[in-house]
Amino acid sequence: MKGLAALGVRSLRARITLLATALAAAVSLVLLWLAWQLVGDAVAAVPQLPPGTTVRVDGVEVEASTLAEHLRAHARRQMLVAGAAAFFFVVAATGVLAWTLTSHVLRPLRDITGTARRLSVESMGQRIGDIGARGELAELAETFDAMLDRLQAAFDAQRHFVANASHELRTPLSVVRTELDVTLADEHADEAELRRMAGVVRDATERAERLVGSLLLLARTDGAGLAVTEPVDLAAVADSAWRAVRAEAADRGLRVEFDTAPAVTHGDPALLERVAGNLLENAVRHNVDRGWIEVSTGADERYAVLRVRSTGPLIDPATVAELFEPFRRAGVARTARSGAGLGLSIVRAAVEAHGGSVHAEPVVGGGLGVTVFLPAAH
Repeated sequence: MKGLAALGVRSLRARITLLATALAAAVSLVLLWLAWQLVGDAVAAVPQLPPGTTVRVDGVEVEASTLAEHLRAHARRQMLVAGAAAFFFVVAATGVLAWTLTSHVLRPLRDITGTARRLSVESMGQRIGDIGARGELAELAETFDAMLDRLQAAFDAQRHFVANASHELRTPLSVVRTELDVTLADEHADEAELRRMAGVVRDATERAERLVGSLLLLARTDGAGLAVTEPVDLAAVADSAWRAVRAEAADRGLRVEFDTAPAVTHGDPALLERVAGNLLENAVRHNVDRGWIEVSTGADERYAVLRVRSTGPLIDPATVAELFEPFRRAGVARTARSGAGLGLSIVRAAVEAHGGSVHAEPVVGGGLGVTVFLPAAH
C-alpha cells in the first residue's frame, strides 16, 4: 500500500512535469515561428541596389538582385541556430524546475497519504495537523482531520455503547445463574424456596427482555425511515401512554396535571406512543414521592408539541444533553434501580426519524422538562 501511494504521488508529479514541459515547448515553438517570420519580413525591407551592382557579404561577391534573398537565408540560419539552443535550454530548465517545485508542492499531499495509511481502528488519534501550506491542500488537510474527529467520536461512542449493553445484559444473567446455583446446591430446598427462586429468575428475565426490546427499538429508529405514516394526535397518544403508568404514579402519590389540546402530526403511531410512554415512564420512575407531573400538548402552523415536566433529583444543566445518550440516567451512567437508560435515546431517535427535534431542561428545584417538536399536519 505504501508503494502504491508513493507511486500515485510520483505519477502525479511526473504528469505535472510533463504537462509543464510540453506547454513550455509549445510556447517556444510558437516564438521560434514568429521570429522566423519577423526575420524574413525585416530582410525584405532592405533597399534595392541598381542592377549589376555587386556587394561583398561575408567575403562573397553577391549581385544586388540576389542580395535580399542571401541576407534572408543567412539571417534565418543564424536565428535557427540561436533559437534551437534557446529552445532546448528553456525546455530542459522548465522540466527541472517543474520536477523540483512539484516535489515541494506535493509534500503536504504525501503527508495526508501517510496519515491515511497509518490509520486503523486502534490508531484513530493520528492527525495531519499543520502542513505548512495554504489554499486547497490546507483545506483538504483540515477537512480530513475533521472527518477523523467525527469517526473517532463515532468509534468511541460505539465501544461505549457495546460495553454498557454488555454490562446491562450481564447483570440479569448473573442474577439468574446465582439463583440457580444457590438453589441447586441446597439439597433441602422446599417448594417455597423454589418458588422464590423462580420469581427472581422471572424478574431478571423480564429485565433482560425489556433491555433487548429497547435495543431493538433503538436500532429500528436510529437513522431509519418510517414504515408507517398516518395522522397521529399527540394528545391521544399521551392519554394512552398515561394509562400504562397511572397505577404506578398513584402508588407514589404523584400529582398529575394535563393540558392537552389537539396536536396532529404525521408519523408511526406505535413509535409516537413509545415516545410519550418513555417520557411519562421517566417522569414517574425518576420522580420523588408525592411529586408532580405536568403533561401538555398543542400545535401551531409549524409544529405539534408534546411537553412533559416533572419533579425529581437535581440535574446539572451542563449534563442535560448527556441524558439523550444511551445508558445515561439523570446524568449518571448505570446507576438507576430500574430501567436500562435507553428511554430518552429512543425518544430522540424516534423524533428525529419523524423529522422533529427534542429538547430538555432542568426544572428549578429538581426535575426535568422534555419538549418534543414534530412537524404539524395540515
